[in-house]
Amino acid sequence: MKSLLVTFLVISSIMTCMGQTPPNGPEVTDPEWKAYDVETVVEGFNIPWGLAVLSDGSMLITEKSGELVHFKNGQKTKIEGLPEITAKGQGGLLDVVLHPNFNNNKLVYIAYASSRGTGKGSNTAIGRGKLLGNQLVNFERLYKASPNSEAGQHFGARIAFDKDGFLYFSIGERGAKFENPQDITRDGGKVYRLYDDGRVPEDNPFYNESGAKKAIYSYGHRNPQGMLLHPKTGEIWVNEHGPKGGDEINIVKKGANFGWAEITYGINYDDTILSEDTAKPGMEQPFYYWVPSIAPSGFAYINSNQYPAWEGDLLVGSLKFGRLEKLTINNNKVTKREKVFEGLGRVRNVVIGPDGMIYAGIDGKGIVKIVPKGK
Repeated sequence: MKSLLVTFLVISSIMTCMGQTPPNGPEVTDPEWKAYDVETVVEGFNIPWGLAVLSDGSMLITEKSGELVHFKNGQKTKIEGLPEITAKGQGGLLDVVLHPNFNNNKLVYIAYASSRGTGKGSNTAIGRGKLLGNQLVNFERLYKASPNSEAGQHFGARIAFDKDGFLYFSIGERGAKFENPQDITRDGGKVYRLYDDGRVPEDNPFYNESGAKKAIYSYGHRNPQGMLLHPKTGEIWVNEHGPKGGDEINIVKKGANFGWAEITYGINYDDTILSEDTAKPGMEQPFYYWVPSIAPSGFAYINSNQYPAWEGDLLVGSLKFGRLEKLTINNNKVTKREKVFEGLGRVRNVVIGPDGMIYAGIDGKGIVKIVPKGK
């Protein structure tokens, strides 16, 4: 009888997910506009987790194992001056972004796994240094999640700046789904907001709350591995891994609770019920969710005259299916999903370069570029 009940709940949960909007789609299709080629720009990377394209067309690329590489004029140069990095499980050297005023101040920001601090294992850290030649000089750690954990998953670690120059970053719940995401006195399962120098803004939502982690901006997240600044609205958007089903896109809001693991559109990996609820008062609904999961990583908004047919669409890398997925939004809803490419490997990251071109990091390969025909 117990096994029959569990089976009924699993089926009910899946049907509930499929009964929401969007139910289980739209289904992903081949692209309607196909007038482009996928060109390999850089080869020879195992897991190119982070990518930043400079104004001169050169690139900073992180190799998860712990190297930051500057690719310029066909040559790879290892950047020195990195902090100690713990490359274990899903942790290592993760995101890299440039300061909005990089051309003048040369500041580079990285997310990485660090064993510094209390406890065994490691946790997500954010730091910055000035890129001078092949050195990252005057490196300083701006934030370090605590305590460390020996869990190998869910470091989060995407970084973005908003239009006012505030620094946002994600830290996954490190596998502690019932301890970290709903507790603002604990790191993990959060999106954080700092000044660019690491100071905590006094208007952060929990700045004056006793015991709270003052850098928290939103909570109830699982593992956000994509983050972008929406150029039209100024909002910070994230995509994040769900469990089995229930990957999400969320629009970050000040002080908002996004519900993990109290509400979800997914189930456990062993097909048991994680939560019977997909909604609760005081918890945000996702802007969009995927059932089945695609394992999203990397996130970009197309605001470029290089691809006029795609203006305003979203790009999401899929680790699970090894494709770059494009989402079309109409009337504030995802109405179309298209495969820009697939079959090259796990798509780890996607960015729009200063030249307006789409670049993507592919596990086991390197960096590719989407080139419209005739360019």
